[in-house]
Amino acid sequence: MFEALTGRLQTVFRTLRGHGHLTEAELKEGLRALRLALLEADVHVDVVKTIIENVRTAATDQEIFKSLTPGQQIIKLVRDQMLATLEQGTEARLREGQPPTVVLMTGLQGSGKTTTTGKLALWLKGKGRSPLLVAADVQRPAAVDQLQVLGKKVEVPVITAPPGGSALDAAKAGLREARLTGRSPILVDTAGRLHIDDELMQELTALKEQTKPAEILYVADAMTGQDAVRSAAAFHARLGVTGAILTKADGDARGGAALSLKHVTGVPIKFVGMGEHLPDLEAFDPSRLVSRLLGMGDVIGLIEKAESVVTAEEAAETARKLRRSELTFDDLADQIDRMKRMGSLKQVIGMLPGAAALGAGDIDEGALKRSRAIISSMTAEERGAPQILDGRRRLRIARGSGTSVAEVNRLVKQFKTMKRMMKTLANQGGRRPNLRNLMNSGRPFPR
Repeated sequence: MFEALTGRLQTVFRTLRGHGHLTEAELKEGLRALRLALLEADVHVDVVKTIIENVRTAATDQEIFKSLTPGQQIIKLVRDQMLATLEQGTEARLREGQPPTVVLMTGLQGSGKTTTTGKLALWLKGKGRSPLLVAADVQRPAAVDQLQVLGKKVEVPVITAPPGGSALDAAKAGLREARLTGRSPILVDTAGRLHIDDELMQELTALKEQTKPAEILYVADAMTGQDAVRSAAAFHARLGVTGAILTKADGDARGGAALSLKHVTGVPIKFVGMGEHLPDLEAFDPSRLVSRLLGMGDVIGLIEKAESVVTAEEAAETARKLRRSELTFDDLADQIDRMKRMGSLKQVIGMLPGAAALGAGDIDEGALKRSRAIISSMTAEERGAPQILDGRRRLRIARGSGTSVAEVNRLVKQFKTMKRMMKTLANQGGRRPNLRNLMNSGRPFPR
């Protein structure tokens, strides 16, 4: 996420950590580089001024120049200032008062509003809620059809206006259905435009008065940078927006909108879209975003993703097979499928601490797809007994998977190496080897 900003910040921090003691001149140069990194990432100039000035003041007050680890302390100060910029009232009010709770989804056309409405419905289902979708965008061609397709995918009913009906008619039908069925919250997908105009605002104001929403969420495209911030401010001035959802944060967004939106508009970010797929929506957590920006990773987020695709029973069964060295290509295929459900490999590895320094951006996303295709081209017998894969069989598998024999050989070799390593660990009982006995035995250290 926000690779460009993360890379620049890492460069600044490496320079600061390279000094045993910081002088005022070195701190000044480091803060100048930090300012440039933030401005290049399209962070609002007022936000940059605030962060830099507060870091400079705190660094002087805490006598950073006398510290033995000045670089680390500067990083902590930057982290604290970014958190102060982002934190404040980020929790979404999606269960409020007498049901049904109404959420108006607003935003400009092309920001991903309708898709995000479907994502939010799936997220709510995962929290044990029973959402209802309302297609109130009767202006854009195929908007209703798009929401109905999304509703079918996430298995959430979609209410539409009667033929020739208006957005208000759709909202009334949604409220009536929710009261009859007990569904809540109602997610109302409203109309968007390519720009802000009076007609759009009058329609949204009428919907607000009719539905009395607990939340008015503005869907902002992270890739538009400060344009997203200005549009959010305009919507907030007319409607009283309660929160924002930042979409396309997994693209080449520079990060400026995320760091600027709350400070400039007063509207907190409540959700972040991290990919194209429906499960790729996360509740916004400022501390986790800042950790990713500073290259510290997001281990908690990674654990949550893993728990969402692997049950405790599946994990226990895999562990048992690892201990007994019973893994087959079927098991490897299952692991690849689970990893794909967690998101792109680049996204998953980017959540590890230090991923930017490890070159996470250079990961070959196609490698997993090719490996999965190779396994799919094997027969059930071959997947269970890789030792029977002779040259003729490997040629057939390569042709069937659209890969080369060399790639098939590489996967088979990697699989054998993995099984051998797991068997060695199982024989050691999961314990570290006794170094004293190892040295006395004259055997080489395990590699």
